[in-house]
Amino acid sequence: MKKAIQITVLLLSFLFVSCEEVIDVNLNTGPPKLVIEASINWLKGTSGNVQKIKLTTTTGYFSTVIPAVSGATIFITNSSNTQFKFIESPKAGEYISSNFIPVINEVYVLTVVHNGATYTATERLKSVSPITKIIQNDEGGFTGKNIEIKTFYNDPADESNYYLYKYSDSSQPIIRYYADEDTFYQGNEFFSISQNDDLKIGDNVTVSHYGISKEYYNYINILVSISGGNGGGPFQSPPATVRGNIINTTNTGNYPLGYFSLSEVDTRSYIIQ
Repeated sequence: MKKAIQITVLLLSFLFVSCEEVIDVNLNTGPPKLVIEASINWLKGTSGNVQKIKLTTTTGYFSTVIPAVSGATIFITNSSNTQFKFIESPKAGEYISSNFIPVINEVYVLTVVHNGATYTATERLKSVSPITKIIQNDEGGFTGKNIEIKTFYNDPADESNYYLYKYSDSSQPIIRYYADEDTFYQGNEFFSISQNDDLKIGDNVTVSHYGISKEYYNYINILVSISGGNGGGPFQSPPATVRGNIINTTNTGNYPLGYFSLSEVDTRSYIIQ
């Protein structure tokens, strides 16, 4: 037995020494792709007139800087052919509209023109049921010893609905997202849940519920699964190529990354007791 233990110690020592060696990994970097972050979110109780679209490009795996894209022409058109222009702000790559008019169930078309290419997408603005209450449970999680909160709403009975839930904690950098559909609770009271085992007394948790389309629901589920669940959220550059609903009409093979979505949003804050 003693000899076996000595051999194990020698093997472990070898492994630790080996881990100190620096290995250079050559990763092939493909040509940069345009990334269009076009999430139009209408917060309940506001006009929703001010909206932002962000343009960047993909970059090398080890790069710490995400390149911004300037000089693009961006506008959104509704079904009445009213055009809402997005003007680049002093911050490169951010384009702002101050006169957008959100209308539930209205169909909108996004147009982005950059470097001689035109990108378009069509989407409908989806409503969201208002948050009715937040309940804290001090015996949650798998162990029954963790703090969790449930955020309730009443799902409409006369239509299929899809939701995106967002939970952010003032004491943690990670933002948690997950998507849901009402197949099994249509027309009933339901809830989202914090899914955070590290909540503690005094934490300020911000909860947001988004109404989303079925197509965006499918897209978000793919992104969240690729990103490992929660790390960084689904709106950062994904580790794999995931096609959204935006089309390059000039060259269909050179498609962009990102998604054009329109959501009504309800938000609440809750301090853990």
